[in-house]
Amino acid sequence: MDEKQSKRWRLILGQGTEEQLGSPMLGDEDSIMDAALAAIYDGKDTDLDDRWGGVGQCQRFPNISKWLGDVRSFFPPDIVSVIQNDAIERKGLTQLLFEPETLSNVKPDISMVGALMSLRGQIPEKSKESAGALVQAVVDEIMKRIETDLRRAVTGALNKKEHSPLPSLSGTDWKRTISKNLKNYDMANRRIIPERFYFFERRKRSKDWTVILDIDQSGSMADSIIYASVMGAIFASMPALDTRVVAFDTEVVDLTEVVRQDPVDMLFGVQLGGGTDINKSVHYCAGLIENPKKTMFILISDLYEGGVAAGLLRKLQEMKESGVKCMVLLALSDSGTPSYDRDLGQKIANLGIPSFACSSDALPMLVEGAMKGFDLMALAENCKTRDKKSK
Repeated sequence: MDEKQSKRWRLILGQGTEEQLGSPMLGDEDSIMDAALAAIYDGKDTDLDDRWGGVGQCQRFPNISKWLGDVRSFFPPDIVSVIQNDAIERKGLTQLLFEPETLSNVKPDISMVGALMSLRGQIPEKSKESAGALVQAVVDEIMKRIETDLRRAVTGALNKKEHSPLPSLSGTDWKRTISKNLKNYDMANRRIIPERFYFFERRKRSKDWTVILDIDQSGSMADSIIYASVMGAIFASMPALDTRVVAFDTEVVDLTEVVRQDPVDMLFGVQLGGGTDINKSVHYCAGLIENPKKTMFILISDLYEGGVAAGLLRKLQEMKESGVKCMVLLALSDSGTPSYDRDLGQKIANLGIPSFACSSDALPMLVEGAMKGFDLMALAENCKTRDKKSK
């Protein structure tokens, strides 16, 4: 084993392995990386706050911020996320997220947002601005990644045209009509003889589609809630869609107005954990439906029902039979299929309502296909196939 390999294994295996590896010499940068890894992976049960001075002591014990800075400096972004998540689970870093100095050094990622959401009621006033900035950075990144494709999918499904063939004097597009018929100018009579008139499409008073997002607030759904809030904000910004966003545990909260204003505010309004009454929430959402054949209902839940499962199944069946495009997303994230109630999922699938995990990349195809009237069960299979190929 050469020196480079020995040094790499030394960093992986940690202190106490020098003799077996031939005592590789660690340089300054290697030593910093070794110390950063040892703080999390040294096998001891000591919390970071015990090691470095306790919660609320970042100013007196700046090593915490230095550790976060070292991790971000010497490891690639994907590894940084893994180390930060392990710090939360192994060493109690969650409590340290209350400090603005610490938050400013944390790499924004979806797991960090989930941790902050779960602690939203405990974040001190001095740290709220830093916490909000971290959440905003993650929301902006997801928005940038999915917004264009999602808008294109909806626009393609609706296929709205600028002009209409229906005649209406008040709706005549005179400018275009004259421009297109200049070739038909009658010199003798000094007038244009139109071959065709063009008319503006009459504006519809109602939206083309209603999209209802019904989001489970249980703790295991944190990633899905983040993606759903961004999706809801994109839908809400599209004039052709009437978007409703609902969240539930044992109670139901309509967050439509909040998500229209700011998805970050919605995320801080979510209360992760607690019981689950999917049946109550689905009944509430059913009351929002005015035109079933132009409504898409998306339930985002792991289906661990604490309410009346039989009532949930009846209501879903009624909605489907009325023409509503119903689907259940067991997860809306890029982290794979979560744990979920397979028995209830199968019963819902037996109704002809697909229940599956969907990645953010497959989401636009799902939405467009549903609006175009494609078979939802086949569409779900296509989404699953696409996700498998992308992994």
